[in-house]
Amino acid sequence: MDRRGTKRKMENVEVAEPRNKLPSPAPSMSTDPALYSGPFPFYRRPSELGCFSLDAQRQYHGDAQALRYYSPPPTNGQGPNFDLRDGYPDRYQPRDEEIREGLDHLLHWLLDHRGQLEGGPGWLAGAIVTWRGHLTKLLTTPYERQEGWQLAASRFQGTLYLSEVETPAARAQRLARPPLLRELMYMGYKFEQYMCADKPGSSPDPSGEVNTNVAFCSVLRSRLGSHPLLFSGEVDCTDPQAPSTQPPTCYVELKTSKEMHSPGQWRSFYRHKLLKWWAQSFLLGVPKVVAGFRNPEGFICSLKTFPTMEMFEYVRNDRDGWNPSVCMNFCAAFLSFAQNTVVQDDPRLVHLFSWEPGSPVTVSKHRDAPYAFLPTWPLTECTG
Repeated sequence: MDRRGTKRKMENVEVAEPRNKLPSPAPSMSTDPALYSGPFPFYRRPSELGCFSLDAQRQYHGDAQALRYYSPPPTNGQGPNFDLRDGYPDRYQPRDEEIREGLDHLLHWLLDHRGQLEGGPGWLAGAIVTWRGHLTKLLTTPYERQEGWQLAASRFQGTLYLSEVETPAARAQRLARPPLLRELMYMGYKFEQYMCADKPGSSPDPSGEVNTNVAFCSVLRSRLGSHPLLFSGEVDCTDPQAPSTQPPTCYVELKTSKEMHSPGQWRSFYRHKLLKWWAQSFLLGVPKVVAGFRNPEGFICSLKTFPTMEMFEYVRNDRDGWNPSVCMNFCAAFLSFAQNTVVQDDPRLVHLFSWEPGSPVTVSKHRDAPYAFLPTWPLTECTG
């Protein structure tokens, strides 16, 4: 009965909005995991094209000045005992989340390196340009039960650009974020301060300010199925002791999680948190996640390393677990859906892809504000 109701509702939408008739394929896409099982699709090993840094004022620099170096505590049989609450809120400078940056920093990098891309600007004409975080959301969609998303898509000079739009629900949640959640966010950044040094071989200095404006971003090239990808993602640190110093294989992702005490808690951790860690790290080609487990008082009591390529093993025999093939097949299918939907080359025209758990992905068309996200400065310079 529900399914009939949904179908009727969708028919009504199409009848009510004939002027917005979108080019084929149909303007919706199912996210049911069963539809995307099958062999793992081709995913080209990500190769780093370059990097950039954002400073304490969130200003762009086309270099690696914000890169930090992995420097774990000595393993002496005792837990690290890091106090993640130290410095909160006095030595905390959180980024202003009201400022919507879109793809601006990545476009800045692209503008500086457009002529040096392997395959030239012509390669870019068939590519998809976005942030790693947006692709992570796509990978986890078939298993996501709580948070929806919106992705704005525009085509310019053949390239498809994807930029996330904050959903009304996410905005309301952010503005009403309780103090405990704000403190937990701080603790994640504080953990990085305990685990990273400013220079190779030196020791971490956790006495300074935690400023979340600062970021080091890797820019990578890859291909998923038939879709060439150029994307950027924030990197926590590089490991000077890594077997290979070739990025991204020398990068390390740092995470925190609460201590687990029962098989049920671990099962839930593997099903939900590990899925997100895997998606994030796999896309970028980061080989491992180092997790710090914190007690209720906010101290890190133990560290555990999760190699990215072994994460699926924790859920392989779990009926309610996740499957990497489903994640990647869905992402590839969505990229095809977007490529076939956004056919007009016009940076002022935006196709907004919207998704809520339990529903299909839908599309609406918009022109200019508030959804247009490609700023005019790179566009004029690219065409000039």
